[in-house]
Amino acid sequence: MTLVPRPTGPGVRVHTARRRVRLGDSRPSGRLRLDAIARYLQDIAADDVTESGLEHESRWVVRATRLEVDAWPAYGEDVELATWCAGTGAAWAERRTSILVAGAPVIEAATVWVRLDPATMRPGPLTEEFLAIYGPSTGGRKVRSRLTHPAPTPDADRRRWPLRAADFDVLGHVNNAVAWVALEDELARLGLGRVVVADAEYASPISAAEISCDGAAGAVDLAVAVEGDGALVRVWLIAADGQPAVSVAASPGPT
Repeated sequence: MTLVPRPTGPGVRVHTARRRVRLGDSRPSGRLRLDAIARYLQDIAADDVTESGLEHESRWVVRATRLEVDAWPAYGEDVELATWCAGTGAAWAERRTSILVAGAPVIEAATVWVRLDPATMRPGPLTEEFLAIYGPSTGGRKVRSRLTHPAPTPDADRRRWPLRAADFDVLGHVNNAVAWVALEDELARLGLGRVVVADAEYASPISAAEISCDGAAGAVDLAVAVEGDGALVRVWLIAADGQPAVSVAASPGPT
């Protein structure tokens, strides 16, 4: 995904919010965790849709997210988030978010969200109401929802990876932030540095029904591949059907 700049001009909608990096957001080193960033992104997206008055006309699920990191917010720091619609497709839209510390951008993100019709919970076209509110900020830019990550190769490391009841959200699916937890685990296990660029793709949901009768316990397969002496780390969560449900590709930087 291309991270386009923040738009300006008449009719452009940019929603802002503030967060403080708390204990539950931080690694032992104090840096903001990747899964906390994912939660920030989904929270500000939900708040923006609610404020716009469109919270009842759609449900949204993440298709793909890209992060580009210049610097890491740390425990106790205040961060500002600014988010806007950066492009649209037939049944999806791209949301750009900038995370700033002391007024300076430190993390840039883009997420493709697929619209679900609330009556059918199937993908449905963007509504006229949505386009009227969010269309001006796109400048007519069109985006795709096609996924590009490869499947794990036979030589990828594989093991069972536990899921907790707390990993499932109100849709009965493993929340999108959980993929970033898996990546955080692998970075720590491999002794690799902080991520500078990362892409997550969500091919299919992992539902509570696949794991156990109530989502209280269970596991999926985790596949990991490290390329270029740690220049690229790939992580996949493998669903019950044996297909990759979620994948993350990350380029670590200096520790």
